[in-house]
Amino acid sequence: MSRLGFIRNKMEIKFLVLYIMARVASPIDFPTLTELTMCDEGVDYFDFAEAVAELVDTGHLTLEEGLYAITDKGRQNGEACESELPYSVKHKCNTDLARVNGILRRNAQVRTEVIPREDGSLTARMTLDDEGGNIMTIELLCVNEDQAARLSRGFQAKPERVYNEVLAALLDKEDGKDE
Repeated sequence: MSRLGFIRNKMEIKFLVLYIMARVASPIDFPTLTELTMCDEGVDYFDFAEAVAELVDTGHLTLEEGLYAITDKGRQNGEACESELPYSVKHKCNTDLARVNGILRRNAQVRTEVIPREDGSLTARMTLDDEGGNIMTIELLCVNEDQAARLSRGFQAKPERVYNEVLAALLDKEDGKDE
């Protein structure tokens, strides 16, 4: 069966994967890489999965803790081959990458973790960063995992709101006087 699209074989899929991985903001998991690579109707899933495994085997990509990252070798070889990719495929990739990179950058700036304490309770640590570093870290005592998870989800959903409300509370004027 003939394929539609511009990507015709496994080698071109490898070029596409290297193109994507050189532009992604941080290491990504297999489903995200799949979503980004399936930007062209010519990409066959099974060829794609084989191509990714081969790129890891040849040292073009690394796979650590379920996340793929490009190596220097992959970056150099990808740069040499990216002219082989059609403009329309690169354009679609860049559009998809902008969306994914926005999510990855936000996830890197908004972090939560649950830390067990000796007394059996938990601490929910919630961190908000920007390009310059840490803006705010809040640690709250939690009585159980459900409470810690709810706090973490709430912070991840609205970190800017939490930050602004903490600032407003701390900078609130008492009795109309600014000290």
